[in-house]
Amino acid sequence: MKKQDFVVRFAGEGGQGVVTSAEGLAQAMAQSGYNVQTFSTFPSQIKGGPTWTQTRISTSTVLSSGDELDVLVAFNQYAYDSHKDEVADDGVIIYNSGEFEIDASDKTLAMDFDELAKQTGNNRAANFVVMGALAQLVDVPISILEEFNRQRYSRGRPSDQQIIDSNNMALSLGSVEAEKSGFSLGELSDPIKPEGEQVLLNGNLAFSIGAAHAGLEVFVGYPISPATPILLWMEQNLVGEGKFVHQSSSEIESITSILGAGYAGKKAMTSTAGPGFTLMGEGIGLAWMAEIPLVVIDVQRGGPSTGLPTKTEQSDLLTALYPGHGDMKMPVIAPGTVEECFVAGVMSVNWAERYQGPVVVLSEMALSERRQNIPRPDLKSLAPEKREVYAGTNGYLRYDGWELSPMPLPGGPGSYVANGSEHDAMGDTTHLAARHIQMTERRFSKLKLLNDGTFESDNENSNIALVPWGGSKGPALEAYNRLQSENKDLGWYYTMYIHPMPEEMLDALKEKDLVIVPELNYLGQFGSVLRAEGINAVSITQYTGLPFKVRELVSRINELIKDGVPV
Repeated sequence: MKKQDFVVRFAGEGGQGVVTSAEGLAQAMAQSGYNVQTFSTFPSQIKGGPTWTQTRISTSTVLSSGDELDVLVAFNQYAYDSHKDEVADDGVIIYNSGEFEIDASDKTLAMDFDELAKQTGNNRAANFVVMGALAQLVDVPISILEEFNRQRYSRGRPSDQQIIDSNNMALSLGSVEAEKSGFSLGELSDPIKPEGEQVLLNGNLAFSIGAAHAGLEVFVGYPISPATPILLWMEQNLVGEGKFVHQSSSEIESITSILGAGYAGKKAMTSTAGPGFTLMGEGIGLAWMAEIPLVVIDVQRGGPSTGLPTKTEQSDLLTALYPGHGDMKMPVIAPGTVEECFVAGVMSVNWAERYQGPVVVLSEMALSERRQNIPRPDLKSLAPEKREVYAGTNGYLRYDGWELSPMPLPGGPGSYVANGSEHDAMGDTTHLAARHIQMTERRFSKLKLLNDGTFESDNENSNIALVPWGGSKGPALEAYNRLQSENKDLGWYYTMYIHPMPEEMLDALKEKDLVIVPELNYLGQFGSVLRAEGINAVSITQYTGLPFKVRELVSRINELIKDGVPV
């Protein structure tokens, strides 16, 4: 029987081409019609340290990066020792015999990656040696990788053909070495090409493109892992008349700069990670108080403090909802897939403009770095929105009433004082209790305008529901599908609109006997948010710096339910 699914992990030291190998393989297979997903994890130093990247290739939609490995490619001894136990019983370990030696077995294939690369005249072709061997193991036509090589390195440079030729030679050498070994993992099924055009993106890139489509005009950011690629994309692509991008000297400068841009009528955004988001709390509070539109993307990583800068976690939810002191609760969008990252980029800007205030987007390291092929986004389905701007005569009271009012812009009609102190109808400071009551209720009432969040549901009649959030969606959905195939009585609910959450979904969850929430944090943060809404939620937590494995989720869900009844 042909293989429908194939998981390979490249493990070694930073700088050995581990990430390049995985992403190159993913791109090649996506171009030929397969579904792919990558996952990367690496240390925080610039070069060196244990690094591994995983690529999953499938004939159907890929929901997670995969559990057991079909192939482990070990570039050094430490990688072999650390990952060998995750290889399936019928899997294969390819190891770099030029770096280390191990006892021969019926599942190990020795290859001197660097020596084979030298034979091509290109010392950097070791990645293609490995890819050639992998193609042989699963009977993938080498022409697929040759076509990827041609497209990747046809850049209009004099040396292009030389690089292409050496890489093709490396593919052939790797294939021959694998063939001589006699190993075979079975033939990978032909791709079932998805309908419509596909694009290969990671979460950071998808966010950036979505925000640009929404009409983003100003981006100010400070470099911090894992959010820096958003800043870099903006510097290269958010250009032209009326656009402004700046690399600030701190996160405090970033938030205050986009406050100024929002005050001036511009669509403004910044990106950061947990430590930087904490520093932005006061500025976000000012945006809430003064009713200034802006967007903050927080790409979550392990914490607290510096924590795990290059590992994944979902531990900033409570901070995102309540980033400052006093009565405030942020609109929060937490996408769970690369495709949803694009939508979140658009909707966050639209929400900020619509209700005239700050919006927080929660991503995660695993989602931001993960490359996946998705349908090319339909730009027509997500129309950019603009804030309502006051165009009347002078004498306008910006903060009069309990609901949203048109926003005056500096230089235009209507007085506008963006005051961080409590203010009266004009915007001047006041300490009157009646005014504080009015303005507090006004700020919260505007959240009713953000009522267009959507949600997914399945098997709604079950008394138990699985409700993941953010990047845990994929592994949870794969676990749910597996449990459904075992006839478990379990329902499914999911939304990326954490706050405000769709009312229909909230009402449905309140009726459940048990709501199970998989999330990557110690506290069970989303579970506590749901309990505050009167929902009987129990969290399945993990705080390893890595995503959930599907088999572990299935086991832990089974521990909580038995024959459709909570244990």
